[in-house]
Amino acid sequence: MRKKILLLGSGELGKEFVIAAQRLGQYVIAVDSYDGAPAMQVAHEKEVIDMLDGDALDSIVAKHKPDLIVPEIEAIRTEKFYDYEKQGYQVVPSAKAANFTMNRKAIRDLASQTLGLKTAKYKYASTLEGLKEAIATIGTPCVVKPLMSSSGKGQSVIKTKSDIEPAWIASQTKGRTGASEIIVEEFISFESEITLLTVTQKSGRTLFCPPIGHRQERGDYQESWQPAEISDTQLKSAQDMAEKVTKELGGAGIWGVEFFLTKDDVYFSELSPRPHDTGMVTLAGTQSFNEFELHARTVLGLPIPEILLVRRGASAVILAQTEGQVPNIQGLDKACEMPESDLRIFGKPITKKYRRMGVALTYSDKEESISMLRKRAVLIASKIKVD
Repeated sequence: MRKKILLLGSGELGKEFVIAAQRLGQYVIAVDSYDGAPAMQVAHEKEVIDMLDGDALDSIVAKHKPDLIVPEIEAIRTEKFYDYEKQGYQVVPSAKAANFTMNRKAIRDLASQTLGLKTAKYKYASTLEGLKEAIATIGTPCVVKPLMSSSGKGQSVIKTKSDIEPAWIASQTKGRTGASEIIVEEFISFESEITLLTVTQKSGRTLFCPPIGHRQERGDYQESWQPAEISDTQLKSAQDMAEKVTKELGGAGIWGVEFFLTKDDVYFSELSPRPHDTGMVTLAGTQSFNEFELHARTVLGLPIPEILLVRRGASAVILAQTEGQVPNIQGLDKACEMPESDLRIFGKPITKKYRRMGVALTYSDKEESISMLRKRAVLIASKIKVD
């Protein structure tokens, strides 16, 4: 049952997916916009193209004729996926999922209007004047995001009038596709955020991983931990919403479904139809299969009877401190002295300020608190310098 997998996007998440797929005997071609990307370092073949170029994407699919097309990032001409499905290719998890989740307008309207999920209030705008009108309706503070972006790119929080114009400029210059329509969201005063990794199977019931808590800065995850503290009632609400939206989008794979938790309510935020960066905590052996193993098994149609919490764990990112340098990594020896710990250095060939270059992992089979594990993960990460 050896399948040929075309992996579109070859970052650190793709690298771990390639490793998981190869352990199941699969063949992977890793694609990205630059040479030497992390997943290319472990894949069987590689291709360097601009995945926003539809013709280039068509040529790669025609050349390799893969059994599976697995997107790892959002910056892809995703409307092409509908054509590929018509041609008989399996798109993971589905062409609809890849297109809807790339576009915040599509996914938010689906969640709020079609499925009736609880979300923050929101409005759309396509001009600076439209942004001002949306803010007048939503109120401040509020959050402005490009419709086509991920990982916080082009996102701003507006608290005063002086924030409006800089937020507009950021939304038009830092999104995935440049100038575009934006979404203005009510700022939810949440107590915590969680990622609920949700597994939809070709045959079999939808499964949920133990919830993952996370902390963000600059729109990017900095720490994650598993399990997150959440009441049984809130967890059931999150699971119900995750199952509804993933069922509507269709297909088999793992999804990172994000929620805001207030004292009493659960708000749907976003979802990604692929392994999630906050889910890297599962590389600490927190559950019976890490998120990449789950994704690989699911897209191949292999059954997963259950997902068990094995132990507690935490992760903290290792960031570059310089711009545009060949990475110089120091402190691995110090980091490896720490007990009950592990780490991954992703192998990105060039640094950028605040670019995620690795992740520190820690775990405990004992009754050690999540708070202590988080502190240890951050300490491990602090011992490694990338410049």
